[in-house]
Amino acid sequence: MDGKGATADPQLQHFIEIESQKQRFQQLVHQMTEVCWEKCMDKPGPKLDSRTEICFVNCVERFIDTSQFILNRLEQTQRSRGSLSETLSE
Repeated sequence: MDGKGATADPQLQHFIEIESQKQRFQQLVHQMTEVCWEKCMDKPGPKLDSRTEICFVNCVERFIDTSQFILNRLEQTQRSRGSLSETLSE
């Protein structure tokens, strides 16, 4: 192979990683929109009333907080399993 393939491969991996992150973000936004719409939207109209707007803001904030909490918990679990497996292998 020529040297071109070796430099393109990390670039391709980086591109795929970025596109995967974009896709996960879009899925998260879609899920958040669906949950908050069902929770807050009583009757669609030409304008949001203040109660509905506050509900959407609170819903989005709680959704983000909950998602962040779950991610942090998963990371902690992975780290503790990793350190446990290292300890057992020694």
